[in-house]
Amino acid sequence: MNSPFVPGTITRLATGVLRVVAPNAGLMTGPGTNTYLVGRKEVAVIDPGPFIDAHVEAIQAAAPGPIRWILVTHTHRDHSPAAQALAEATGAPRYGQPPPAGQQHDQGFVPEHSMNDGDRLSIDECTLRAVHTPGHASNHLCYLHEELGWLFTGDHIMNGSTVVIDPPDGNMSAYLASLRRLTEMGLERLAPGHGDLLDDPHGETEFVIRHRLDRERRVLAALSPVHEKTSEELVVEVYDEVDPHLYPIAMRTLLAHLIRLEEQGRARDTGSGWILDDGDLVT
Repeated sequence: MNSPFVPGTITRLATGVLRVVAPNAGLMTGPGTNTYLVGRKEVAVIDPGPFIDAHVEAIQAAAPGPIRWILVTHTHRDHSPAAQALAEATGAPRYGQPPPAGQQHDQGFVPEHSMNDGDRLSIDECTLRAVHTPGHASNHLCYLHEELGWLFTGDHIMNGSTVVIDPPDGNMSAYLASLRRLTEMGLERLAPGHGDLLDDPHGETEFVIRHRLDRERRVLAALSPVHEKTSEELVVEVYDEVDPHLYPIAMRTLLAHLIRLEEQGRARDTGSGWILDDGDLVT
């Protein structure tokens, strides 16, 4: 699809599914955070986005019926802060998981209903099912529209970019396990938190898995069993195709890969750098 990504524009994606894009385009958010409205007579809002008055107003103007539910995929600050203002304006309860510790999370998000893996919510003429997908964030949920077979992915999978895995809350092993779970779900479409719909869920998910494992192989190739290397040294080798001004961002995901390798006994943090572990390698 080549839908417009103009903030405030209402895009009809399917019967009972609308999208409104928040005015927060940028390096980490692409064209902006996608807010989805599900239902016609009564509406569930998925990811109300950043707290921007104009966006909160655009969500309410787009709703074809009263907003009864507010769902959040995770509590990063480009996804959940508008939930409070929208709840105050509509009286709708908030659904999701509480924020873990950390400045990158919206500590003001307090869900009236905590959603756990497998929990279902009847929305108008459809059902939304929570799928716990930790990795990008420990409290990350995707929401499955059971009738359409669409998965609202938040930041688990994005269109146009791979996501940052930022320890300690971000976890590469959990992320890969969550991705593999999606390959078994028989999905029809992915509706990401940033960018347009993805029409090949299995192919897109397999691509992200291959990309992450290829990066892991590059990390292993860059490590030495004798000479310590700092993250600053490793990022130049492992992300040699990346513009150097993006290295600080890349180093966050690099650390997630290194921690995963350390958990597997394939790398070790000496305190002053990383080395290839000389013990028995775990494959």
